[in-house]
Amino acid sequence: MLKRLLLASAFCAVAASQALAQTPVKIGVLNDRSGVYADISGEGSVAAARMAVEDFKAAEKGLKVEIVAADHQNKPDVGASIARQWYDRDGVDAIFDVPTSSVALAINQVTREKNKAFINSGAGTADLTGPQCSPNTVHWTYDTVALGNGTGGAMVKRGGSTWFFLTADYAFGQALQRDTTEVVVKNGGKVVGAVKTPFPTADFSSFLLQAQGSGAKVIGLANAGGDTINAIKQAAEFGITEGGQAIAGLLIFSSDIHALTPKVAQGLVLTEPFYWDLNDATRTFSDRFAKQAGGKKPTAVQAGVYAGVIHYLKAVEALKSASDGGKVVAKMKELPTEDPLFGKGTIRADGRKIHDMYLFEVKKPAESKGPWDLYKTLATIPGTEAFRPLNQGNCPLVNKS
Repeated sequence: MLKRLLLASAFCAVAASQALAQTPVKIGVLNDRSGVYADISGEGSVAAARMAVEDFKAAEKGLKVEIVAADHQNKPDVGASIARQWYDRDGVDAIFDVPTSSVALAINQVTREKNKAFINSGAGTADLTGPQCSPNTVHWTYDTVALGNGTGGAMVKRGGSTWFFLTADYAFGQALQRDTTEVVVKNGGKVVGAVKTPFPTADFSSFLLQAQGSGAKVIGLANAGGDTINAIKQAAEFGITEGGQAIAGLLIFSSDIHALTPKVAQGLVLTEPFYWDLNDATRTFSDRFAKQAGGKKPTAVQAGVYAGVIHYLKAVEALKSASDGGKVVAKMKELPTEDPLFGKGTIRADGRKIHDMYLFEVKKPAESKGPWDLYKTLATIPGTEAFRPLNQGNCPLVNKS
């Protein structure tokens, strides 16, 4: 009896010691949970983060992970305020996701001030790895340069030599127009005009009429989410494509095409870093995700949150601490990236995650076998070609010597 008691006591002591030895990690998923980007990120990104913690087997590896979430309402001041509270009072170690480039740039600054970690999946501006690069930030999923190189380059090669932009009037839209313009001009095309549109907006009629009147062969939509959906629907109502002009959705996600349906979006060319039906690994993940998301397939942003959390936890495990965000991000750059959704890759000195991008075309209704069977692959764009060269981004972290 005494022996049993001693064994039980020893077991309890070991268990208590293991519990005390666990490294605490608090992750904040900050995104749009009620507005135009809610379907792209929202609750789905939180579900993806939880799946990553589960698949990483964090508890078995000595990590006690907690996930919190909040809505930044697509407002930089709201996002920055939440970030400061999370870092100063709530013990958050890292922030993930953050669609809306203006908000992401604000979080980028706060995170650097507090020496925490920011792994962005939702925002597009390439300035996060350019002039605004930070030793505390990783830009994971896509950026405006990769979108311009993919869709912009493809459209010019298909004969789209003249462009008119409808540009969301904030940091993301401006960066996307800038970076796509560079690609269009480099490939021999010309921009004949542009108009800034309020963000967000439901009525694109006057802007589309300006684009239609310009005679441009391509109308480039430098917007995303609900704005892109509204613009494409209204372009169809005006018969713009029937009139011979092409619509270039410069940032489109599978959730947007699902909402539009292939009937409206058929033939649209777009660039994404992830699609649920790419291979067996993406299909397996997406089927699991759909069971937690009411049947919805994951977007590239949500997939980026999943992959980013896994790699972040690898770095924390190696350091046995999440307290110094700069050291964690440095370890993330040191470790090669590999996950079932984006494959093998690297994180550069400027914080840019490098992986392949894909040029897709939306299927015709007759080609689609179901509500989420949306794309056919036109080309795989190697990461080294999709993203901006390291020495061209004006990132202060990069040694140009």
